[in-house]
Amino acid sequence: MSDDIQTNQPSCGCNGSSCSCSVNSCSCSTDACCCGGAEPWMTGEIDTPAGLVPIISTKLVAADMFGAWKVRWGIGRMTYTIDPGLYAVGNPGAASPILVSANYKLTFDTLRAELSGLSCWLLILDTKGVNVWCAAGKGTFGTDELVRRIELTGLNEIVSTRQLILPQLGASGVNGLEVKRRTGFDVIFGPIRASDIKAYIDEGFKKTEEMRGVRFTAWDRLKLTPIEMVTAARQFIVIFGALFLINLFAVNPFGVKDFIALLGAILAGTLLTPVLLPYIPVNAFALKGGIIGLIWAALACLLLGFFVNGAVLLGIGYMLLLPAISAWYAMNFTGSSTYTSPSGVLKEMKIAMPIITGCAGVGSILILIQRIFG
Repeated sequence: MSDDIQTNQPSCGCNGSSCSCSVNSCSCSTDACCCGGAEPWMTGEIDTPAGLVPIISTKLVAADMFGAWKVRWGIGRMTYTIDPGLYAVGNPGAASPILVSANYKLTFDTLRAELSGLSCWLLILDTKGVNVWCAAGKGTFGTDELVRRIELTGLNEIVSTRQLILPQLGASGVNGLEVKRRTGFDVIFGPIRASDIKAYIDEGFKKTEEMRGVRFTAWDRLKLTPIEMVTAARQFIVIFGALFLINLFAVNPFGVKDFIALLGAILAGTLLTPVLLPYIPVNAFALKGGIIGLIWAALACLLLGFFVNGAVLLGIGYMLLLPAISAWYAMNFTGSSTYTSPSGVLKEMKIAMPIITGCAGVGSILILIQRIFG
């Protein structure tokens, strides 16, 4: 610990357009530090040559867990952020490690929960509330933002080390040589998972093969399904409203069986396909979802009797529509998976979208004909 860095209790206030309680520039109209005190996860401050830096807790509380649950279900997802800037963990000094991450609070919480017992600096970039991996692809977790944040926080005045530890999944967005040229800081890429940070630092910033590997378990995949299910539910509220209007003059109105068939297709794409992802023997996500959807369509037609009593058009329609729905929602999952690359996603969409649209369109027409005219 250097002599010119001292720990204090929070004493936030606003001085013009800057926050007097930290080195993080902010606007008094938006920053919690300026407009009502420190965040609940701030436990104090460290006085540095560049100003006061907030100390953050590594313990997650009920509010953090509830916030994570909400964003998993798409509630407040786009506003679940923290202010970018410099934060302290433990009691860091001038030579303490500097970790770099995103200002998506779910990412921030996941990282800080793994830092218990460490003393380090945490440089948070403004990724517009997007996680590191996606932000690197979008360019917000990038070279320019990293350089800008180093300058705004006066990091070179606070630390003597000139090494920044970035998450490996952010490598596609940051040019380490350019950062070195513009700031004097070296960029190294740490482990994939936040849970490996302690071991990585203890080993002298060396990664094992295990730290380099990407695990994408069934539980990891399941954590991504709630928001897809919520999105699907919102879309189908409109569709079910349209079906209600059609029922006002249809000879054979839509009923519970149709609801079950459509709901099953949604779950096939948003839940079953992600869970079974490694076991479906094809590469394309749309095709994986289409296969699961086709199995469901066959079961639905058999169990719900869509091919009986002269309802052949209805059966054919659902055999086309249900796999298309499942394929569509399964393909949405490509943006959340480590199984694909951006170029692979674009290629798959180019091939799959016309097929999905065609099957859904023809299937819907056949179903409407059967329901409206009998």
